[in-house]
Amino acid sequence: MIGHTLSLRAGLFRFPLFLVLAAFAFGQAAAPTSRSGRRPPPTPANPALPSLVLIGDSTVRNGSGEGAGGQWGWGEPLADFFEAQKLNVVNRAVGGLSSRTYLTGGHWERALALVKAGDVVLMQFGHNDNGALNDEPPGPLRARGTLKGTGDETREIDNVLTKQHEVVHAYGWYLKRFIADTKAKGATPMVCSLVPRKTWQDGKIVREAYADWAADAARQGGADFIDLNRLVAARYEGLGPEKVEPLFGDPHTHTSRAGAELNAACVVVGLKALPANPLAHAFSARGREVAATK
Repeated sequence: MIGHTLSLRAGLFRFPLFLVLAAFAFGQAAAPTSRSGRRPPPTPANPALPSLVLIGDSTVRNGSGEGAGGQWGWGEPLADFFEAQKLNVVNRAVGGLSSRTYLTGGHWERALALVKAGDVVLMQFGHNDNGALNDEPPGPLRARGTLKGTGDETREIDNVLTKQHEVVHAYGWYLKRFIADTKAKGATPMVCSLVPRKTWQDGKIVREAYADWAADAARQGGADFIDLNRLVAARYEGLGPEKVEPLFGDPHTHTSRAGAELNAACVVVGLKALPANPLAHAFSARGREVAATK
């Protein structure tokens, strides 16, 4: 498990020519805005290249990934750490979803259709998995919760949102499904534990139980694991509450651009700590600057 603080150069959090070079740095095909005003999900800019496909929730891709309301997921700046001429970074995360609803809503099926042999799928869920399994009016109808843990227990519900009978599984079951499906395509699955919320207790950032369950699911499914929850928490603790405050775009969950950059850098640290990193060849100069930890 990776728990060391990061050693990052001061220049890591600068944004030179970001607005000008964003389309190239993201490594994603440009897409016109739809009539709804939302950009369609990104696809590989160059299908001939290997792809890093990201799946997750709003802490990976917030809204359309353009920083609305000053909130960013780490999937956008992560692309800056790779060379677009060597790797597509395709951020298919969707805000508001859990591991369960990413699957049942058809998002995983559509993302998996983009995956080919030699690609990498990097997944991070957990922020929305602790919701209710089902919901009742007049409250918000989300029905996105999962059972706790990584076991095979299930619960059957009549989903008030979809009006369908549904078998709900444990959080880890859904991660293991993504892992197995990825392997079946000849691609490499990787699991990230969820980034921590800005919740302080006795001078420490509170760690999440979902981080341990993500680690268990990765081990059971035979996937690489990046303990992003502890990596980022350790970085926050090194900075202290005052310096962490501007890293968030809301009270405790969604990061600002600077916070998303820090989280993305932590992903790179986690990649460099793996025994075999299939993305090492594609690091940009910025990615190579991130110090590795043991």
